[in-house]
Amino acid sequence: MLVGAIFSILAGLMIALQSIFNARLGETAGLWTSNAFVHGSGFLFTLAVLMFIQSQPSLSAFKDVNIIYLLGGVLGAGIIFSVMQGVSNLGMSYSLTIIIVTQLFASLVINYFGLFGEAVINISLSKIFGFILMIIGLIIFQLF
Repeated sequence: MLVGAIFSILAGLMIALQSIFNARLGETAGLWTSNAFVHGSGFLFTLAVLMFIQSQPSLSAFKDVNIIYLLGGVLGAGIIFSVMQGVSNLGMSYSLTIIIVTQLFASLVINYFGLFGEAVINISLSKIFGFILMIIGLIIFQLF
């Protein structure tokens, strides 16, 4: 659990930094040019790490994967584009607040219905109350 929390904190920090870096890059180089660079440099970095860790990577596992799960890269390009637009037009804080609320709601729906193989969770009054408190906290954060 601790390892998951540490990596989640790292992801949050990297998302915040990436969001602002990509928005500034997009304002200078253009959104889709920046998006291509971001994904291209990410691909090269990932490929280097893969080759360092696993000398003979196997792509045969992809044949057993549900085809919808191969759309992660396409979603990534959409995410990068959307975040760059949001940060450029709303600013970092407002944009990420909206993103967080949307992620919370989407994850709640995905878990409630058990979509994409996720564990089904029951929605209790306390979970709804907690979700509402998070949204209220984010709104207070933005207003004051």
